[in-house]
Formats: sequence, C-alpha cells, structure tokens
Amino acid sequence: MSAVLKDVPMLAAMHEQDLDEVMAIENAIYTHPWSRGNFGDSLRAGYLCRTWRLGRELVGYFVLMAAAGEAHLLNLSIAARHQRSGHGTALLREAATLAQKHHAKQLFLEVRPSNLGAQALYRRFGFRKAGVRRDYYPSHVGREDALVLTLSLA
Repeated sequence: MSAVLKDVPMLAAMHEQDLDEVMAIENAIYTHPWSRGNFGDSLRAGYLCRTWRLGRELVGYFVLMAAAGEAHLLNLSIAARHQRSGHGTALLREAATLAQKHHAKQLFLEVRPSNLGAQALYRRFGFRKAGVRRDYYPSHVGREDALVLTLSLA
C-alpha cells in the first residue's frame, strides 16, 4: 500500500513579483477590485501581505495590518475555482494566527452586506458584528455600506 501525498498549501510573504497573479485573481472575483497600487502601497508600508499557493499556483492571499494590540484584515481573497473548498477558512486561520503573533487581541474586517458567502465564512469562524460603515464601498449604483466584524484573539 502506498500513500499519495496531495499538494499542501504554503503560506509565504507576498512580493512585488507576485502582483501580476494577485491582480488576475482580484480582477476576476471583484466588481470593484483593489488596484495594483493598493497592493504595492501595502507592501511598502510593511503590512503583513501573504500568498497561499498549491505548488506554484496562487490560490489566495491576504493583507493584514497589525498595530497597537489590534489587527485589521484589509483583504482576503481566494481564486474563484478554489472557493468553497476550505481554502478561505485555512487562510483566515493563518491571518488570525499571524495577528496573534503580532500581539493583536482583536481582529477587525469589513465585508459587504451583499457578500453572503464571505459573511457565512466569517460567522463560522467566530466573527461578530461590531458596527456599520455607511457608504464605505463603491457599487454599481452609488455606494454600499460595510459591516464591521470583529474576532477576539485573546
């Protein structure tokens, strides 16, 4: 009997050379994606930017800002073909662990009220609603609010 090893996802620091692949995912899954400049600025600012790969394939990524006992998950994205297969949960776990390593006691994020899939993921993970940011996101017609969610890391 022999065991077949599956590819194990690997978390790594995001670099400028990853941005073509990051932007391909970002542009494919969002109606109002982050710009390449947003990611470049996050890298230059020293935010915790990570990629999630299966072999050489980029499956997802996140951008996390941690300071003063808090962390803010600015972007967490999974390529469309890998969604609903556990990668979002695994990558969210990695982001929360990284936030804890940077002494965060709370993890915050914003999510569109229209993004029911992401909301379900965050609820399963233990996030709770902390508030609403009015007119936070651009939308096809005007602006859309953001739900502010928080997770205790203490």
